[in-house]
Amino acid sequence: MNQSPSSASEGLSDALPGSPATPQLVPLNPGGGGKATPPSKNSKKSQRLERGSEEYRQRRERNNMAVKKSRLKSKQKAQDTMQRVNQLKEENERLEAKIKLLTKELSVLKDLFLEHAHNLSDNVQPESSTPGQESAG
Repeated sequence: MNQSPSSASEGLSDALPGSPATPQLVPLNPGGGGKATPPSKNSKKSQRLERGSEEYRQRRERNNMAVKKSRLKSKQKAQDTMQRVNQLKEENERLEAKIKLLTKELSVLKDLFLEHAHNLSDNVQPESSTPGQESAG
């Protein structure tokens, strides 16, 4: 394989640190093992930002606003849920009352029907009450 003079494998030990042609190397873990530590997003950013810097202050302010927004949203969601629970409880009470009313109405109608059916059966005489007699017709 042909490598150009600017390849990463050539001249790493001879290159000056920080020069544009020098690739950035990740240091090995201090415990050995031969594995490189992956650069962490947060550690890299926090290393660049000084606590008193303007960018740090702006990031903190944005973060604080995001936290407030998130907490307000969560609080609103909890209030909406409680409101919905109360609405459903009220609806449930109305439906239970309606069930009681309809049950009473059904009972009254059954009683009326049974009374009417009983009265009809008492008033109707069978046409052939004695065996062998035929009705005139």
